[in-house]
Amino acid sequence: MVSFGGLARKIFGSSNERRVKSYKPQVQAINALEESMKALSDEQLAAKTVEFRQEIANGKTVDDLIVPAFAVVREAARRSLGLRPFDVQLVGGMILNSNAIAEMKTGEGKTLVATLPVYLNALNGRGVHVVTVNDYLARRDSQIMGRLYGFLGLTTGVIVHGLSDEERREAYACDITYATNNELGFDYLRDNMKFDRGQMVQRGHAFAIVDEVDSILVDEARTPLIISGPLDDRSDLYNAIDAFVPLLSPEDYEIDEKQRSANFSEAGTEKLENLLREAGLLKGNSLYDVENVAIVHHVNNALKAHKLFQRDKDYIVRNNEVVIIDEFTGRMMPGRRYSDGQHQALEAKERVQIQPENQTLASITFQNYFRMYDKLAGMTGTASTEAEEFANIYGLDVVEVPTNLPIKRIDEDDEVYRTAEEKYKAIIAEIREAQSRGQPLLVGTTSIEKSELLAEMLKQSGFSGFQVLNARYHEQEAYIVSQAGVPGAVTIATNMAGRGTDIQLGGNIDMRLEHELAGMEAGPERDAKEAAIREEVQQLKQKALAAGGLYVIATERHESRRIDNQLRGRSGRQGDPGRSKFYLSLQDDLMRIFGSDRMDSMLQKLGLKEGEAIVHPWINKALERAQKKVEARNFDIRKNLLKYDDVLNDQRKVIFEQRIELMDAEDLTETVADMRHEVIEGLVSRYIPERAYAEQWDAEGLRNAIRETLNMDLPVTDWAKEEGIGDEEIRERILAATDAAAADKAERFGQEIMTYVERSILLQTLDLLWREHIVNLDHLRSVIGFRGYAQRDPLQEYKSEAFELFQSLLHNLRQTVTTQLARAELVREAAEVPQPQLPDMEAHHFDPLTGEDDFGGQTMYAAEEVVAVEDRNPQDPATWGRVGRNEPCPCGSGKKYKHCHGAYESA
Repeated sequence: MVSFGGLARKIFGSSNERRVKSYKPQVQAINALEESMKALSDEQLAAKTVEFRQEIANGKTVDDLIVPAFAVVREAARRSLGLRPFDVQLVGGMILNSNAIAEMKTGEGKTLVATLPVYLNALNGRGVHVVTVNDYLARRDSQIMGRLYGFLGLTTGVIVHGLSDEERREAYACDITYATNNELGFDYLRDNMKFDRGQMVQRGHAFAIVDEVDSILVDEARTPLIISGPLDDRSDLYNAIDAFVPLLSPEDYEIDEKQRSANFSEAGTEKLENLLREAGLLKGNSLYDVENVAIVHHVNNALKAHKLFQRDKDYIVRNNEVVIIDEFTGRMMPGRRYSDGQHQALEAKERVQIQPENQTLASITFQNYFRMYDKLAGMTGTASTEAEEFANIYGLDVVEVPTNLPIKRIDEDDEVYRTAEEKYKAIIAEIREAQSRGQPLLVGTTSIEKSELLAEMLKQSGFSGFQVLNARYHEQEAYIVSQAGVPGAVTIATNMAGRGTDIQLGGNIDMRLEHELAGMEAGPERDAKEAAIREEVQQLKQKALAAGGLYVIATERHESRRIDNQLRGRSGRQGDPGRSKFYLSLQDDLMRIFGSDRMDSMLQKLGLKEGEAIVHPWINKALERAQKKVEARNFDIRKNLLKYDDVLNDQRKVIFEQRIELMDAEDLTETVADMRHEVIEGLVSRYIPERAYAEQWDAEGLRNAIRETLNMDLPVTDWAKEEGIGDEEIRERILAATDAAAADKAERFGQEIMTYVERSILLQTLDLLWREHIVNLDHLRSVIGFRGYAQRDPLQEYKSEAFELFQSLLHNLRQTVTTQLARAELVREAAEVPQPQLPDMEAHHFDPLTGEDDFGGQTMYAAEEVVAVEDRNPQDPATWGRVGRNEPCPCGSGKKYKHCHGAYESA
C-alpha cells in the first residue's frame, strides 16, 4: 500500500526534484546564448565584464544578470581551461547563487561549478571569498580557476599561512579571494585587535562559497578558533591562594576521585571567604559574586592541585619544573602542560618557578564567523544527512544536484564478524583477491592508528607496494589520492584524507604531468614524454574499467552516515563502474556502544562459526538508526554550545563595532567627555547620595576620589560647607572644573595629538578589559552547570551573569580611560613612539575528535614581520619591526618594551 506522501511524490516529484526542475528555463536560456557567445572574440567576451558592471551601477541586481553572466563564464571556461560546464553544473551554480548548499557527487566538478556564482557575485565589486579546507587546495584552485577569472578581467588572490599583513590586504582587495576557513577567521580576529583602520586586512563579508561545507561548518565547527597570548606575571596570586589550602580541614571540601573533581563544602566556602577577605582578594561579600568568578577558578585549581594530583604519580618535579606523567604509559611528558591555570597551581604547590599562562586574546566559532556573510553558500558530496543543522544554524537549504551520468557503483550489504581479528582477516583476503584481478582499491579507516595497524597486518601477510595515507601532508596526500585509481593500487587512508582531489581510474593525468615533467624545458623531448604519459594513463584506465572500477573497502562504520557516504562516493565518478563494501565486527566502537553483547550471544546461539560473517539488509538499517541517534546527539551538543557562544558573540559584535567607530572618528572629544561625566556622576552619587542630609555627605571621601581618579584637587569639603548648596550644584562645579582642565590639555597638546592619544588609550584599555572579560566568561562557563542542581536554567543564569560582567567591563572602561587621560602628559620624544603593537599571539584550533591542536600554538605573525635584534637601530623605531611586549626595549633604556616605547608616558 502506497502512502499519500509517496503517491504525491510519484505524481509531482520530491521537493528537491521540483526545485531542480525550476532552474530548467534558465538553463535553456543560457544554452540559447551559447552560439552567440562563441562568435565573440576574446576581447569582446572579456568586455562583457565591464558591460555587466555598468548595468549593476545603473540599478540591476546580480540575479538579473544570471543568464548572460553564466553564458559568458561557460564560454570563457571552454577557452581558458578547456572545460565546458554541463547543464547540471549550471544548475549547481544557480543553487549556490541562491544561498543554498549544492550536494554534488565526487567527480562532478564542484570547483568549476563555483566559478559561475563567483564571477556573477564578484561583479558588484564587494569581493567574493571561496573557502577551502587546506592551504594546498586554496593555492591549487586559485591558480587553475584564476586563469578563467583573469581571462574575464577579474583579479584573484589567495590567503595561506605565512603571508605578511600587506600581502593579505592585497589578496583581500582582489575581486575573488581563495582562503582556508582558519585563515579567514584568524584574520577577522586580528583585524579587530588592530589600532588603525588602515592596518586591517579584510574589507567586509559580502559572499562566501564554502567548499567541503560539511567538514568546515559541522565537523570543525565543534571547537572555536582561539588566539592566545602570554599573561602578565600572576605568580603572587597563585602563591597567595595556594597558602590557604593547607589551612583547610577535611570537612571543608569534598573529593570525588572517580570524577576527578574537588568542591568546597558550605563550611569550607565560609572559611575561604574570611581568608580571602583578610588578604584583600575578595570583592563584595560572597565568593560566588559575579566579580569573583576568576578567584573561584583559582581556588578550585589550588584545591585540585593539593587533593587530587599526587607527586610522583601524576607528575614529578625535575630541574625546578613540574613534569606531567602519562597515566597510561607512565612516561614523562616534558613540554606538555595542564591548561586553564592548573599547571600554575601545581607549580605554586611545589614552590617552583611559576611559568606564565596563556590568555585567550580573542576567539570565535565558525558558526558565528560564517553567519556574518550577507550571502553564504556551500558545496559538498554529502550534506543531506545534516540538512536540519544547516537549516537551523545557517539558514541554508540542501539541494541535491543530479549527476551528469547515471551512477553505476554497486553498494553491497555490510559483512559483520564476531571479532576484529576475523574482520581484518576477511579484509586482507578481499584485498588479495581484488588486487589479483587488477582492481584499484581504497581501504578507509576511522583513524590514523587503525590505518597503521592494518598496514602492519598487510606487511605480515606478505603484501608490499601499498600506500598509507594520513590526513597530515596535504600536497603529498593529494598526489597519492590522485593515483589511487591505477589498476591493482592499494591505498589505505583515513576517511577524511585527500578530500578535494578526485580518484580517476588509471590515475590523474594532470597530477602526473605536473609531478613527472617538473623542471623539464619545453621542447620535443617534453612533448614526447607528455604524449607517452597520456597514452599510458588511457591504457591503465581501460584496465581499471575492465576490472570493475574503484573498489572501496571500509574497515568500520563511522558514527556519522555522512563520513561513510563520503568514502563510498570516492568510487563511481562520472558514470564509472565501482563497488563499495563495509566490514564490521562486534568489537567496533559503534557496534560495542549499541548493544553488541546481546547480538554476540544471539549469533553464538545461531551457530555462527569463526571466520563466518552475517550479511543482511536489516543490519544495515539497524546501524543506520544507531548512526542517526549519534548524529542527533552531536547536533544537540553543537546547538547547546552555540547558544552559549551566541551570548559572547553579541558582546563581541558590540566591542568590535565600537573599536571601528573609535578608529574612524576624527574627533573623540565628545566620547571622552561623556565617559568623564558618567564617572563623575557615579562618584558624586556614591559620596553625596540623592536626598541625603548634608551631615550624611562624605565630602572628604569625594575629594580623595576625585584626586585619585581625575588627578585634580578640588575644594569639595569647602563647597560642602556652603549654606544651601545641594548635590546637583557640587556635581556641576566638578564637571565644569574637569571640562576646563580637559580643554586646556587639548590646547597644549594640539587637537591632532590629543585625538591620537585619546584613541590609543581608548583602544588599548578596551582590548585589555575585553581579554579579561573573555577569561571571566570562560571561567563562568566551566561552573555555571552547577546551577542546574538548584533547578535553575544554566543558560539563563549564564546570560544574566554575562550581562552583569559586560556592564562591569563598560564601567571599568569609563573609569580607566578617564583616569589615564587625566594623568597623560605630552613628552617631546613622543613623536618617535611607533604605533601601539599587537601583543605576541599564537593560533589554536583543537581537533574535535583527537583534541590535538591543528596549529600547535604557531605564531600568528609571518617571519618577515620579526626583525633580528642586531638589525635594529636603537635611534630609529622604524627599523624595530614587531617587538614582544616583555622584550627589553630596543632603544636601550633597560626597561621592558611595554613600559617604554610600547606605552604612552603618563605623569
